[in-house]
Amino acid sequence: MKKILLTSAVFAGLFTGLLATTFSVSSVNGGAATGSNKLNFDDLTLGNTTQWADANVQVSFSGAGNVVQGASSGVYAAPFVSGSNGIGFLAPDQPTGVDTTHYLSTGIGSATLQFSSNQDYFGLLWGSVDDYNTLSFYDGSTLVGSFTGTQIWANANGDQGQQGTFYVNFNSLDGSFNKVVASSTQNAFELDNVAYNSKSVPDGGATLALMGVAFTGLISLRRKLS
Repeated sequence: MKKILLTSAVFAGLFTGLLATTFSVSSVNGGAATGSNKLNFDDLTLGNTTQWADANVQVSFSGAGNVVQGASSGVYAAPFVSGSNGIGFLAPDQPTGVDTTHYLSTGIGSATLQFSSNQDYFGLLWGSVDDYNTLSFYDGSTLVGSFTGTQIWANANGDQGQQGTFYVNFNSLDGSFNKVVASSTQNAFELDNVAYNSKSVPDGGATLALMGVAFTGLISLRRKLS
């Protein structure tokens, strides 16, 4: 079942990306790509102040977006750390369970990560995935890719446990981006444990196989439309 859902997510991501940039997408119970730059938000001040998460990434907010911790009923809930989702983001690495550290919540609004240079890879721990969550990639002011919660997880029902949290890796295959915006039209989009790199870092054979399935699906769709 999980493999089928992943294939659907990759195909949807590629179809959306045709507008500007093609992305390969994998949503797995794994972690960030090897060799990527990793950051958490533990040193950020709670609230909606514009801050630097590290020397290359500035975080800002609109609407009810905030740096938060813990949970607020009906407003935000911490992502669930499992598998290798926490590896490399804390010393010692995060244990399995509810994320007890600082993380970003969009509320009804957005959280923006502005990079000081162009990137080709972006990974994040996406908590309680909902169908009203959207992750958008920009090159300057140009939108180059946009993905909804249902493209990551077909159910996208806001499950606050392990089943509803995914580590999602995005690779820009024929372009790049310097801004990522997490937004939500309802409470909320929660994220933590971000990874990035100026070069694409695909997940080896698994990603290539999924891209092949996605490409086949795209050909079939074109035939139906012609």
